[in-house]
Amino acid sequence: MVRLNQIATIGFFLAPLVLGLAVLLPVESSIRPEFRSKATKQTAESAPVVTRVAFLQPQQDGVETQNPGSYRQVAQGEGTLQAGNELKQIAINAICQSDEFQTVPANDQETNESLRKALAKLSPEELQRMQCLPPGCVAGLPSVNVSQKAIHPHHDLKPPNNPTRTSRSRFDEKSQDISYERIVSLPNPHPNASKSGTGSKNSSANPTSNDEDPHIQVFSKSSFPSATECASCHQQIFDEWAGSSHAYASVSPMFQVFEDKINKLSQGTIGYFCMRCHAPVATTMGLRRDQAIWDGPRVFREGVTCVACHRVKSNYVKSNGERRMEPGDIYEPVFGAGDGMGVELALKYKQFFKVKDSAADKTPGQAMHRRSIQFEELKKSTFCVSCHQVAVQPGVKLEVVWDQYRASPAYRQGVTCQDCHMGKVPGVDAGYSVGPAAVVNDKVVNPERQHSNHMFYGPGYSIAHPGVFPQNPGADRWSFNDWLEFDWRAGWGTNEFEEALALGIVFASFPPAWQEVDERYDAREIIEENLKKLRYKKDIRRQLLENGSKLDGPFFAGTPTCGKALKFNYCVSNINPGHNMPSGSLGAQPQLWLNVVLIGPSGERLWESGYLDCNGDLADSNSLEVLARRVPLDTQLFNLQTKFLTTNVKGTDREMYLPINFDFDQLPFLRPAPQPVTVINHPPFVRMEAHSIAPLGSRRAKYVVPAWLMQQPGTYRLTVRMRSRAEPIYFMRFCDASPEMERMMNEWIADFHISSSVFEVR
Repeated sequence: MVRLNQIATIGFFLAPLVLGLAVLLPVESSIRPEFRSKATKQTAESAPVVTRVAFLQPQQDGVETQNPGSYRQVAQGEGTLQAGNELKQIAINAICQSDEFQTVPANDQETNESLRKALAKLSPEELQRMQCLPPGCVAGLPSVNVSQKAIHPHHDLKPPNNPTRTSRSRFDEKSQDISYERIVSLPNPHPNASKSGTGSKNSSANPTSNDEDPHIQVFSKSSFPSATECASCHQQIFDEWAGSSHAYASVSPMFQVFEDKINKLSQGTIGYFCMRCHAPVATTMGLRRDQAIWDGPRVFREGVTCVACHRVKSNYVKSNGERRMEPGDIYEPVFGAGDGMGVELALKYKQFFKVKDSAADKTPGQAMHRRSIQFEELKKSTFCVSCHQVAVQPGVKLEVVWDQYRASPAYRQGVTCQDCHMGKVPGVDAGYSVGPAAVVNDKVVNPERQHSNHMFYGPGYSIAHPGVFPQNPGADRWSFNDWLEFDWRAGWGTNEFEEALALGIVFASFPPAWQEVDERYDAREIIEENLKKLRYKKDIRRQLLENGSKLDGPFFAGTPTCGKALKFNYCVSNINPGHNMPSGSLGAQPQLWLNVVLIGPSGERLWESGYLDCNGDLADSNSLEVLARRVPLDTQLFNLQTKFLTTNVKGTDREMYLPINFDFDQLPFLRPAPQPVTVINHPPFVRMEAHSIAPLGSRRAKYVVPAWLMQQPGTYRLTVRMRSRAEPIYFMRFCDASPEMERMMNEWIADFHISSSVFEVR
């Protein structure tokens, strides 16, 4: 029985390789080596034959599966080949039909010798295809004498010394033998994240452990450096970027639930479309959609990080996020809007600045890129187009800011996106500040250089856990999952909470990462630091919104008189010459509305428009409280939110939260239009109903207070404010957002143009 199991296991590998079974290759291409069991690691050296491989099913026989449908190495004696009877039979038949296996090998040595002969017959192309197998599936296979260059692009690299590996996994320079394990060990950028999360202090730091390919750590760091590496010389830029919407793009919990929802509604036809802009490095390095964004190197969760712009050298216009980043470690050239003289200066005086521009330089010094290449496109609005003018099938535009900008006065005047969103005044073309290109070892480089603010002024804000965002290298001491378990609202790590806990006034149960009081105190420092940055970001948002808009009024229609309806209006103007107000994102977001309150002579609130229900929704047709008749409908609501409308088989247009058109069979599909979209300027049955204000345009917000509320003469007061929110609550609920996400969305609403007017009613 043992010999039969060994034969079946060998056939399991040879079937897809020798016979080219297509049933295995697509599945094996996404295998991750970290799913090998600990028991296999312990028996890897001693096992003389191919280790069994099990096809895992969800939670069977007490076996915990992290990724159902993937392969995992198991130790001999733990189980038999669980690939299904049909697959077993295919493997056994393949062995019996092979010339090398007409008879059952008498011992392990013959087994390995026969296997070596079979593998030696494979062509270089077939050996290339073998790379789709994970290292765990080939542990114990003998070496194959093949040409280096035809097998592996990293043929000149040597695996590091690893005492846990057998002699068969060594690279023999004289004979140019490469082990089968060496051949198929492709770099995996996220080896251990499913276990503990990147940055966990408990995660293994050994890059050559049995469950990792020796290239993984090198590949993940050398392809695209993290922004934290750039911060060593560009700290000011890093601090600005760390709280920006660019840095928030991939860790946004709202993006995560929205992206999942739209893919489900579209039957998966959107695929990686959203991630190309929100997580460009993770997408480039092969992070799957079903994996968490922290499931890999830190640069994955940095969203639109440094290399997303400064490693791009090709001009793009409308490409929906498809732009190529030049790979390379921190020493490789970067592309910037400047002339690169700062880099030349630093390299000219290496000893003074204490820098080095090559990994081969073993002297002490700060690592830096060896060259900065001027890329004029970075200063143009067209560079922003690929992610800020986005259309999906069947032709619906999710981002329309480029269309608006191209028809704006700012475009005709030559004002760029960068002039308003990276200048010294939020939202205003008022020039740029100056600052050093870099500060290297406390030495300033090119201090009079134009400084572009990398906060990228905008109305968006974070609803993530404050331990996760803003981007803070100090937070990497704990894993992403550890932070999500830290109850910052309860006061963990504050003196008040910890003293009350010690005195028995309060009681708490802590997760393993937060058992120690010192850990909670240290984490609280990170929380407070990040909350301070978020409050600063909110103030910048307020400045941006006020600089781009104007609110005039109130203007009364006649003299306010007791017993008569009070009619008045406000004039809302968009003084931003670049695009509509609001602009940018989905039609279901953002919200920009007017909240007006009338206070009577006795100080009571008589009337209000722009109020919220108990869920935080505006009191319109999307409010659950309005539909339940617990809150009155706000019939005079002034809301600049643009919405998607679709036409069904019967009836008039209806609002759709996401641009997924319902076909006649009532199933949502993203299908192409039968005629060019340009003919009707929008896809059939799907359109955007814009309520935004064009550049330099204005609109009247008209209100009427009923006469029965104006019965008492005296002094009245009208209080008004404009309010900005990134997402409506009903849309968040539709995307299955958590209550904490909804709470933070409401807590960080920006209020601006706040004013009160006093008038007499006679």
